[in-house]
Amino acid sequence: MLQLFMATVFHYGSISLIAEPCRSAHLRAMEIAKEAGALLSYDPNPREALWSSREEARTKILSIWDQADIVKVSESEVEFLTGIDSVEDDVVMKLWRPTFKLLLVTLGGKGCKYYARDFRGVVPSYKIQQVDTTGAGDAFVGALLRKIVQDPSSLQNQEKLEEAIKFANACGAITTTKKGAIPSLPTEIEVLQLMENA
Repeated sequence: MLQLFMATVFHYGSISLIAEPCRSAHLRAMEIAKEAGALLSYDPNPREALWSSREEARTKILSIWDQADIVKVSESEVEFLTGIDSVEDDVVMKLWRPTFKLLLVTLGGKGCKYYARDFRGVVPSYKIQQVDTTGAGDAFVGALLRKIVQDPSSLQNQEKLEEAIKFANACGAITTTKKGAIPSLPTEIEVLQLMENA
């Protein structure tokens, strides 16, 4: 039988939930990915101006919340989704679901908070000279997912997960040192050099 789905991770945002037929296609793609055993990774990235209202955005974003394995939100998105201007653990845990394997809160230049089933913590960022933050979150998520695909046990091992997040933080940090989302993406050598010199 021909295997039609080979991906290990299906990563998505919330923009495709705004209107049909994109919304139905998005939901079906999630179903197919889940059935194939892929990790579902969700970075809502709301882009409020594209929605008819904040309430519609919040409702639709949360409508698929429980289906994700990994969710990444920023500080401002925690406030948007909870209505509380804080990233203290008790507030962030309002976003936690028993179905999650990992919940991440990116803190810009301050690093990243992470919440797994059996442990949680904070991984600081790297000190760099910021030029443009465009694409930093995408670089972070892409790097972290790569590390998780390479070693899925990192979702159950705090030390391995923190190493993966350090790598992802370095990718995000380097991305902010140049203009543009794609041209600023670092090579692995650049990332390892930053980590070594920190």
